[in-house]
Amino acid sequence: MRDDKEPTPETGSEVKGGHNVKARIEITPGVCGGKPRIAGHRIRVMDIAIWHEQGGWSPDEIIVHFPQLTLADVYAALTYYRGHQGEIEADIRCAKEIEAEARARHPSRLKASSRPDHLLRSRYS
Repeated sequence: MRDDKEPTPETGSEVKGGHNVKARIEITPGVCGGKPRIAGHRIRVMDIAIWHEQGGWSPDEIIVHFPQLTLADVYAALTYYRGHQGEIEADIRCAKEIEAEARARHPSRLKASSRPDHLLRSRYS
């Protein structure tokens, strides 16, 4: 359970550089499925969480791959993720299930080709 004194994204916690998480994370119906995303971008908080938690990318590596983001954006997304971890992990599980169902219904023609398996892995693996 969260300590009531701990700053949260809802109460305006700050990340490195003193930037307010609430100002950097947006939820807009009809944009990115209404999921939390970096303000002004279509990169979701769950994408940042996957790259960091499952992919092992540091915040610096994330901005190398996505130079349109700032370190403050990435830290805000990770802070938001920590404050809403259960909800975002449920979104990730749901996305994996949807992807698995789609792959089962529509098998890849490339899989039968000589393309290396590592290029065919799911983005959520």
